[in-house]
Amino acid sequence: MAKKLEVKDLIISFRTNNGTVKAVRDISFDLEAGETLAIVGESGSGKSVTARAIMGILAGNAIPEGGEILYDGQDLMKISEDDFHKIRGNRISMIFQDPLSSLNPIVKIGTQLTEAMILNGKANQREASRTYKAKTKLLAVAMKNAGVQNVDANMAVFNKAIHFGSKLEGEYNYSRERIESMVKNIDESLIDVINGAPKAVAKQIRLIISDSKNAYNPYLVPRDDANMGAMIDQLKTALPEYINTGDHKQLDDILKKIKNLLEDVLKNERPYFFAIGYCQTNDCDAVFTGDVASYNAAVKAILHRNFLDSFLNDIAKGLEYSNNDAFSKKDDVVALLNAELDRLNAESRIDPDACRQHSKPIIKAVIDSIDMLAIRKDSAAFTYKSTINAAIDTYRRACRVEKMNHPGKKDREFKDRMDIDLYQGNIRLAHTRLRDAYSDQLVAAQKIDYLELAQEMVAYLDDQASRMVFKVTKRKAQIRAIELMEEVGISDARRRFKQYPFEFSGGMRQRIVIAIALAANPDILICDEPTTALDVTIQAQILELINRLKEERHLSIIFITHDLGVVANMADKIAVMYAGKIVEYGSVDDVFYAPAHPYTWALLASMPDLDTKDKLDAIPGTPPNMIYPPKGDAFAERNKYAMAIDFEEQPPMFKINDTHYAATWLLHPDAPKVEPPKLVTDRIERMKKLGGEE
Repeated sequence: MAKKLEVKDLIISFRTNNGTVKAVRDISFDLEAGETLAIVGESGSGKSVTARAIMGILAGNAIPEGGEILYDGQDLMKISEDDFHKIRGNRISMIFQDPLSSLNPIVKIGTQLTEAMILNGKANQREASRTYKAKTKLLAVAMKNAGVQNVDANMAVFNKAIHFGSKLEGEYNYSRERIESMVKNIDESLIDVINGAPKAVAKQIRLIISDSKNAYNPYLVPRDDANMGAMIDQLKTALPEYINTGDHKQLDDILKKIKNLLEDVLKNERPYFFAIGYCQTNDCDAVFTGDVASYNAAVKAILHRNFLDSFLNDIAKGLEYSNNDAFSKKDDVVALLNAELDRLNAESRIDPDACRQHSKPIIKAVIDSIDMLAIRKDSAAFTYKSTINAAIDTYRRACRVEKMNHPGKKDREFKDRMDIDLYQGNIRLAHTRLRDAYSDQLVAAQKIDYLELAQEMVAYLDDQASRMVFKVTKRKAQIRAIELMEEVGISDARRRFKQYPFEFSGGMRQRIVIAIALAANPDILICDEPTTALDVTIQAQILELINRLKEERHLSIIFITHDLGVVANMADKIAVMYAGKIVEYGSVDDVFYAPAHPYTWALLASMPDLDTKDKLDAIPGTPPNMIYPPKGDAFAERNKYAMAIDFEEQPPMFKINDTHYAATWLLHPDAPKVEPPKLVTDRIERMKKLGGEE
C-alpha cells in the first residue's frame, strides 16, 4: 500500500519554568492508505503532542528538536503557516477529545458546518487555477524542448476545449445544485404537510418553484421538458387548495412525482465536459439526443480520434524529456552526495559553517533536479534543504545548551565531544537518505511508461479545470452540511441544522465535530481520544461510525487512546507509547496475541474484561518526570521484570518479525526467559478461542 504519512525520528520538547520537558523522544512510524494506526499509552506519554505536531498546532513553548513528518512531498515540520493552511483541515483533519470545546457555543451548528466549506471552496478554486496555468506552461516548454512540432497550436486547442468544457461544467453544477436543493425542500415539505404546518409548506414550495427556474440544463432537465413544466404548474395550483382546505393528497402526489423525476435525473452519468468542449469548439458531428452515456461515448471517441491520441504522444515526449533531464541531474546529485559523505567520513572534526558551505551547491543541485512536471511530489528532494538546515540548527542549539550547562569550557571542547552524536549522524543521515532515494528512482526510471504518464497528466489537468469551476455557494454548502449530518447519524438534520451546540447531547456533538472534520474530504483523519468524554454505549456508536466512514471514504486514520480495548476491533497497526517513546509497534494481532513489552502487558492486564473474574492489575507508580528523563528504560521503575541494564541503558528496538518490534532488553539473546503475567496469557487464550469460534 502507498504511504500517506511518514514520521521519522521526531523529537519535541517544551520549555517550562521548571526546565525543558522531553515530550516526544525519537519516534518513527508510517501510515498507509486506508489504514488505521492506533497510538496507545497513558496520559503524558506523548500521543497528543505527536498528533498536534502533525496538525501544526503545537503550543508556543514547543521546541521541535529534530525529525521529519513527511506528507505529499513536504516536511510538515518545516513548511510555512501559509502552506500548512492548505493542508490543515483540507487534507488532514482532527477530532478532539471534548466536542463542546471544539464548537462555538453561541453560533448555530449549520453556520459552523458551512463557513469553512465556503472559505475553502474559494481557496481551492484559486489554487486549482494557479496549478493549471503553471503545469500547462511547463508542459509546453518541455514538448518544445523535446522537438515536438506545432506545440502552441495544439496547446491552444487543448486549452480551448478544457476551458469551454469547464464553462459548461460550471453551468451544469449550478443547475444540479438547484435540483439537489429542490429534492431537499420537497422532503421538508412532505414532513411539514404531515405535521400540519401550512405556512412552512408554503415557504418550502415557493423555494421549490424558485429553484425550478434555474434547474434547466441540457444534460439534466432540458428547458423544453414538458413533464417538469407541467408538474411545476400543477404544484402552483395545488398549494392554494391545500392552504384553503387542508387536503394534502393532491399536493403529496405532485411533490412525490417531481421528486422521482429529479432523483432519476441526478442518477444520470456525469457529462465528459472536456470531450464535449472539444466537439463544440471544433464543429464535430456528435449530437446530444438526451442520453448522456451515449453522448459521452460519442464525443470521447471523436476527441481521441481527431486530436487527443496524437496529442498524448506529444505530451509523452515532453514528459520523457523533462524526466530524462531531471534524472541526469539526479545522477549528478548522487555523485555530489557520495563525495560529501566521503569528505565527512575523512574529517576527524566537522565544522558546521564549513559543512553549510559544502551543502549549498548540493542543495542547489537538488532543487534543479526536481521535475516540476511530476504530479506527485518527490518527498526526498523537497525536504532535503530543510533537513540539512535543521541538522545544522539542531547541532548549534545543542552546543548552546552544553555551553550553558558547562560555562567554563571553551567552544572547541564541547563541539569536539558532540560532533559525532548530534551533528555528523544527522547530516550523514540526510545525505544518505536522499542518495538512496535518488538511486532507487534512477533504477525505476527504466520502467516508466510515458504514454501512461501522459494520460495521467491530461486527467490531472482536467481535474484542476473542474476544481476551478466548483463554486461552493451558501446553498450548496447548506445542502452538503445537511448531507454530512445525515451521514454521521443525526436524524432530522434540516431542523437540527439551525440549533446551537447546547441543544445536542455529548454523543451528538461529537458527531457534529466528525461532520466538520469530514467536510473537506480529507486524506487523513486524526482522532484524539474522541470517545473519552462519552458513556460506554455512545462510545461504541462513535467507534462504529468512524469505522464505517473509514471504509466508505477510504480514509487513513490515526486513533489516539489510553485504552487498548477501544481499538481492538478497528486498528490495523498499534504503536504503544511510554514517556515519549514508542516501546512496541506491530499489527493488531501482534500486539494483542503476542505482546512483548512489559508496559504492553501492563496495559492489557488493566483492561476491563467481561469474561474474567480475576482482579485487574493496576500499573504501580507514576510516569517519570520528563524534565529529567531516565538514563535507561523509562518504564524500569514500574517494571517488576526490570533487570540491571534497564536502569543503565535504553533498549534498542528489537525486531520480532517483519511487522512487530519492541524496545525491551527482555528480547536480547542473553536475557532470561520471561513469560507475560498469567492474567494476560489467559486473556490471549480466550481471545484466540473466541476468534476461532467466530
